[in-house]
Amino acid sequence: MAGVSRRSIRAANPPRSFMPTVPKEASTAATDRPKGDASALRKHVVPPRWQMGFWSLIVTQFQGAFNDNGLKFLVIYLIVERDLPQAVRDKFILLVGALFAVPFILFSLAGGYLADRYSKRSVTIGTKLFEIGVGLFAIAALASGNLAVEAAAVFLISTQGALFGPSKYGLLPELLPDEKLSWGNGIIELGTFLASITAVMFAGFLADTFRGHQVWSGVIFLGLTVAGLLTSLGISRVPAANPAREFRGNPLTDLGTQLRIIAQDVVLRWSVISNTYLWFLAALLQFVIVVYGHDALHVNETEISYLQAAVGIGIGIGSVVAGYLSRGKIDHRLVPLGAMGMTLFGFLVSQSGLSIWAVRFDLCFLGIFGGFFAVPVNALIQHRPAPELKGGVIAAANLLSFIGVFAAAGIYFLLSSTAHLQPGQMFLAGAIMTVAATLYTFFGLPKHFEHGDASLS
Repeated sequence: MAGVSRRSIRAANPPRSFMPTVPKEASTAATDRPKGDASALRKHVVPPRWQMGFWSLIVTQFQGAFNDNGLKFLVIYLIVERDLPQAVRDKFILLVGALFAVPFILFSLAGGYLADRYSKRSVTIGTKLFEIGVGLFAIAALASGNLAVEAAAVFLISTQGALFGPSKYGLLPELLPDEKLSWGNGIIELGTFLASITAVMFAGFLADTFRGHQVWSGVIFLGLTVAGLLTSLGISRVPAANPAREFRGNPLTDLGTQLRIIAQDVVLRWSVISNTYLWFLAALLQFVIVVYGHDALHVNETEISYLQAAVGIGIGIGSVVAGYLSRGKIDHRLVPLGAMGMTLFGFLVSQSGLSIWAVRFDLCFLGIFGGFFAVPVNALIQHRPAPELKGGVIAAANLLSFIGVFAAAGIYFLLSSTAHLQPGQMFLAGAIMTVAATLYTFFGLPKHFEHGDASLS
């Protein structure tokens, strides 16, 4: 491709679809890295019967991701089906999107503290017990039919996810042999991807099936949570990583440190900014697709969920293809290619008069190019930091990605309620914004990296 040289880098982990995964080795290029201490290099002891512990974690994570996304989209579908005035509907959609993102901004660093201070298995079980309480609250909220209370349930389930996240990824290197770590990351991300797709579709099914009796949807989610609690008990017992760690009342201190580390490495900064934009665009599309299906295509919640699934399936296909094209290396040329493809299919899906199959096709290919974009960006975030800095850097990158999700809710509100754009026009607005992202992916990397001077092997 023009403007980007032929450059590939040895990858640490397999590609993933949505969330950043546990990183592997660091590079010394483009920034100075401090040396790891003895504890950072200490080889961990693999628990006996680690296979059972690992698969218990996978099932527990699948259930958690399924409930998080399922409850969020169920509430969004309930908002849309009420035929509220557009201004009121848009405010509620903004509220749900914001309440889903805010806990990851507020509590991700607290989750990191818990994951270090206590056994990650204990934290996982504790968050599942908390999720049971959330499930009971969700049943009451759905029974009441009060949208504000239902939105509060979304906030609480997202809080559980934010507290669980650092333990989820931190358990992998403690449960698995070193040579299985990359494989384990691939499995957990595949599970998250499948859970997200099936949850969006299942939420549409619940909205249709239990119309007027959504309390039963809450009962189903609670039953799944109990199952997740039981599987969490099968996770292998592991010791606390840093039982002497002190809690900092001001999380901004830790965040500022991580942001400075990211800013000092130009390649890492490029990757984190690109990742944040991808999360922003994905969240914006989720909002637009729901309203587009209702207002433009005039289809029910189940059909809308299929549109969401088209994007998710596309991301999965794109991620697999990108991993194959990379041939075991990090090929950053796929990022601008992905940005250009997302721009193209964003323009195409914004056209009026499209059939539902044409919309599915365009959304699927938009997702495919999103997978091209995501794989190298996430691999670089995993690969660049020094070993003793990886956890904090990834926590900060996750936090920034959910700031992108939060911003998407605000931008959706501005486009719909202030600019009064129709859903198709909002697709066009997203495509125009992605033009700027494309230019950044072309020109944001340092010249020596583009020309192959920075070795990351």
